[in-house]
Amino acid sequence: MPSQIYATLPLNLPPRGLSRAVAAAYIGVSTHKFDDMVADGRMPAPKIMDARRVWDRLALDKAFDALPDGGQADDSDPRSRMRA
Repeated sequence: MPSQIYATLPLNLPPRGLSRAVAAAYIGVSTHKFDDMVADGRMPAPKIMDARRVWDRLALDKAFDALPDGGQADDSDPRSRMRA
């Protein structure tokens, strides 16, 4: 169903609210990794619309921009110390 919703938008108007699967694809990770990133705060929590959870594309952009660049470990992420 989401593809039908997105198909109704003009090509130059990206959707603002994204499903979990589309939000994960938007930032380039699996849904499992996306869930982990939401749980640990690297990605934003969803907006709630009745029984639906929808991710704000602009909030995803902001969170993605805040991720470390160039393979630099993020000292605030305890898992980065385990990989070193």
